[in-house]
Parts: sequence; C-alpha cells; structure tokens
Amino acid sequence: MTMFKNLKRIRLWEVALTMVVMALPLVPANPISSFGSLVRQAHAAETPKPDTSRLVSIGGDITEIVYALGEEKRLIARDSTSLYPKEATKLPDVGYMRALSPEGILAVNPTAIIAVEGSGPPEALAVLRNASLPFETVPQHYDRDGILKKIETVGALLGVPEKAKALEDKVAADLDAAIADSAKRPEDERKRVLFVLSNQNGKILASGSNTAADGIIKLTGAVNAISGFSGYKSVTDEAIIEAKPDVILIMDREGPLSISDEDLLKQPAISLTPAAGRKAIVRMDGLYLLGFGPRTASAIRELNAAIYGG
Repeated sequence: MTMFKNLKRIRLWEVALTMVVMALPLVPANPISSFGSLVRQAHAAETPKPDTSRLVSIGGDITEIVYALGEEKRLIARDSTSLYPKEATKLPDVGYMRALSPEGILAVNPTAIIAVEGSGPPEALAVLRNASLPFETVPQHYDRDGILKKIETVGALLGVPEKAKALEDKVAADLDAAIADSAKRPEDERKRVLFVLSNQNGKILASGSNTAADGIIKLTGAVNAISGFSGYKSVTDEAIIEAKPDVILIMDREGPLSISDEDLLKQPAISLTPAAGRKAIVRMDGLYLLGFGPRTASAIRELNAAIYGG
C-alpha cells in the first residue's frame, strides 16, 4: 500500500515536471544574455536623444552634409569655412574652425555642437565640452570611406539614420564611378602634381602625405609630387626642382594668401619646373577641392579634366 502511494506521488511529480519542460521553449536559451540585452534596450530607450534643434556646425564639409540631409533648419550658426551652399553664409559666423572662441559659440545659445576633427584650439574645445552641451567630433579621413563615415556620424547625431543611409548610398555610387574612371589611367601616364598652399616671403608651403590635397590628388589618378613628410610644410627650392611637377594645384581664393599665376611662375624654383614651362596651373575652390564631402566625386572629375584635359 505504501509503495502504491509512493508510485502515485512519483507519477504526479513526473506529470508536473513534464509540463514545466514543455513550457521551456518559451524561455530564452540564454536567460542571462537575454536579460542583459533587455537591460541595454531599456537603457537606450531611457537615454534622451540630444537636443539638436539649435545646432552649431564647425567645418564646411559638416555644414554641407547637414544641408544635403535636408536638416538645415536646425542650424543657427556655422564657422567661416562653411561657404556652401550659399544659404549657409546667411548664418552667423562663429569664426575660423582652427581658431574658435568658445564665448562666441556659446553666445548664440546652441543646444548642440558638431565639429570636424582638427577643429580647435584644444583649449577652446575643452571649454565647449565642459559646457554641458552635446559635442560631437566627426572623424576626418581623406578617402572614400572617410566621406561616408562623416555622413553616418552627422546623421546619427541628428537622429536621421535613414536619411543618412540614403545619402551614403548615393554618394558612394558617385564616388565609386569617379574613382574607377581615374584608376583606368596607366601608371606611366600619371602626372605629378604639386599642391601649393601658400607662397609667403618666397617660401612655398606644399602638401605632403596625410593631407586633403594628397588624398584628392591620388583619387584623381595623379601623383603627389612631394613626398617624404606628412602635413603641410615649407619646402626648399631644391626639393621643388627635384619634384619635377607637371602641374601646380592651388586653391582659388582672395585676400592676403592669394597668389597670382604670374607671381607663382616667377618664383625661382617653380620657374624651373615642367609645370612652369607649360604654364600648367590649376585653381579650384578650396572647400570643393579639399572638403571631402558630398561633392567630392564631382571635384575628382573636374580636377581630372583640368590635369589631363577632356
């Protein structure tokens, strides 16, 4: 009799266990991992999105991307390099991107600031970051992927990832076509290009590697005539002569840093180059040429045509 009762208890326990086991597929296989995922999702939902209704944009390429995304209504101010589109020039100017005044920026009462990498000085950025405002730094890389990353970063800050993805796809297709066309040129036909940033007191400030000028020259299917250093540096007359540039590339600008073709060709070292012999000087708008933004594919095509003809 006792054994019968025990067996009955076992059967009832087995039935209960079976019911529990049958319900197990409804429980996540890794409850700890799933719980962590739920916590992260809840945290993301609770984390307020930055208020970008009053946005200050630092960097002409960044401002251009904001307009390309159709989010220009958020902009209340921009830096002095933000000259495209023309509508951007109607916004208050908070100064040159590398010589910012935090007081000037904070005076326009922004809710967020977005600045391209390389903006400064560091002391000014430190003040802005400590002002309890969202401050986003956009990475700067002088290649195809760098442009797309800029668009992604700006779109994420503004909370419009779908718009950013659509713009990325459009810009990527345009870039790929322009770069592929440049790449068709045989290596032995590629011209040597010297980018001149300035010519002060008879000293040529030229572009080395890891610069926007170096990047655009390479994307165009040409060769940077100056190598051996990074950034923009003064170069000796001997270095320019040895570089043997076929083309001189320069930004088309006004003011004290502008250089006329005549003055440039009179520079002793320049006058002895193949470029001077052909009077091969190419001028382009600085932001268009070096901005690495949505219009870079067009800049590649235009520079290619200016260097090689066509």
